[in-house]
Amino acid sequence: MPPPRALDWPFNLGNAVKILLAVDGSIYTKKMLAYLTAHDELLSSTNKYTVLTVQPQLPPRVRGAVGKEIVDNYYADESGKVLNPVCKFLRRHDIDPTPVSKVGPAGETIARTAEAGKYDLIVMGSHGHGALKSLVMGSVATQVLAHCSVPVLLVR
Repeated sequence: MPPPRALDWPFNLGNAVKILLAVDGSIYTKKMLAYLTAHDELLSSTNKYTVLTVQPQLPPRVRGAVGKEIVDNYYADESGKVLNPVCKFLRRHDIDPTPVSKVGPAGETIARTAEAGKYDLIVMGSHGHGALKSLVMGSVATQVLAHCSVPVLLVR
């Protein structure tokens, strides 16, 4: 008997799988969504989906100068630009996702959210920078992998 494919777990259990879709609104998010639509085991109405976007925190000086209400509205607007099209896309595929927006360092925030929410899988697009650039500059994907024990599916 051949060994199981990587995507057989946890999908072969017949249970709903909690999937965290980390999105940023880039072309890599669109590639990730296209990948999902081509894989029925990943895009199924029996699974539970959370769509997460993370906004970088504005500098303290800016937050202090404009006030909490304006900052909160800014975060909500920026998050909506990312979350609304993704949720609309998923609803067209009979998926009712839970949208979530957070503020902070993207990689660490995605990892903390996945761990705290006890997700079975994180799916995210990867910009695919070379190893040297990622080593020097870091990447969101690298940060998620470094801070999280939840399996991560990177789509390039």
